[in-house]
Amino acid sequence: MRPTAPILTATALLAAATLTACGGGSGSDSDTIKVSFKQSMDNKVKVMDDYLAAMKKKFEKAHPGKKVEFVPIKAPDAEYYTKLQQMLRSPRTAPDLVYEDTFLINSDIASGYLKPLDPYLEKWSDWDQFIGTAKTAAKARDGKTYGVPDGTDTRGLWYDKAILKKAGITLPWQPKNWDEVLDAARTIKQKVPGVTPLNVYTGKPAGEASTMQGFQMLLYGTGTGAADPLYDKATGKWVTGSKAFKDSLNFVRTVFKEKLGPDVSDALDPNFPTQVRGELLPEGKLGINLDGSWLPQDWIKGSGHEWPEWSKKLGLAHMPTQTGQAPGKVSMSGGWTWAVPAKAANPDLAFDFIKTMQTKENAKRWYIANSGIAVRKDVAADPAYVKAQPGIKFFTDLVASTHYRPAYPAYPKVSTAIQEAMESVTTGDASVDKAASTYDEQVRTAADGKVVKKP
Repeated sequence: MRPTAPILTATALLAAATLTACGGGSGSDSDTIKVSFKQSMDNKVKVMDDYLAAMKKKFEKAHPGKKVEFVPIKAPDAEYYTKLQQMLRSPRTAPDLVYEDTFLINSDIASGYLKPLDPYLEKWSDWDQFIGTAKTAAKARDGKTYGVPDGTDTRGLWYDKAILKKAGITLPWQPKNWDEVLDAARTIKQKVPGVTPLNVYTGKPAGEASTMQGFQMLLYGTGTGAADPLYDKATGKWVTGSKAFKDSLNFVRTVFKEKLGPDVSDALDPNFPTQVRGELLPEGKLGINLDGSWLPQDWIKGSGHEWPEWSKKLGLAHMPTQTGQAPGKVSMSGGWTWAVPAKAANPDLAFDFIKTMQTKENAKRWYIANSGIAVRKDVAADPAYVKAQPGIKFFTDLVASTHYRPAYPAYPKVSTAIQEAMESVTTGDASVDKAASTYDEQVRTAADGKVVKKP
């Protein structure tokens, strides 16, 4: 689901002002909490809206005289982050509760935008049910926790069974390395004209989808050990000059140079991820899609893109490592958290709303509706969750092979640099070497020179 903490343009400032005029700030009403979240760009997808509406009813019933007011932000990821950060700067515009992507939360913590939740968590028995990795995603370097996760995710390869069968590829399909992924795409291009063989998100318009679903699913599959190919934890420095980075860029370059992916103009359309989920996959126009565990949320009953046949039409394969080296598969995990702004007018009431959303039953309801991976141990062990939807077990099992982004304050800028490198090789404007060199320079600036060169 994400780029740098962006420079505020006149358009962004105007948008933030518009949000303020619509009631974006907490204000002085001690009986009302304002909750801001990212609303789907697809008008037909109301998963978050419906869930929050149900939580509002439960909360208001349990807290007579208290009200919940929603301040949705309908925008692509990059614009959402820009608008949210602008709102968090002032008590006039700061909501009481915000939906924070784990990739950006440390940047917002460093900026002083969020309130540590430890005093609340210490008194909340349900916090013991949350898995350690999920808790860590919302913890800052100061050791304090600034958000309550509402699920996690993993990533893999979705494929159209009919397209692969028509191409003569044996089912079930499970590539052992990158070459087998590319060879399958080449075979589809040759034998099944009129469809897009392979989708790998790329470029700045798709934001963090490009970085995480695309590039990092490649980069984190290049190594053989526990070393992070993006950030060196031993030295606290960002990695530059690596062969792994160039190999990953070369995979992206190959996809688009050989026309194995979507047209470049489509790939660089900010609405392309919505098109993939809402049109290309349901209409049988995409062979292989490197994407996340949450896709079925667009296809369930009442979603607006109902596709009950998806589990029969699509197959799932894990993304292999570069040469098939151990552990043989790779995934990335992220997720979102509910956080309380530092300038919130009603933080206590806001945390009460978090507790309402995160009871076992309400959390289970969200995981299932959102096609999310449970971060509560009691929900993960619940048969109703395990059997709720095809694919949940597949994506839950990937947690054992997953990686988490080094979401330190410089990460948003590093992510944007990755997107720009991808875009330049996608369009052919730069060679792999030039794109990697430009990336190194951008990261050096973003990290204040704290980089380490690795072969």
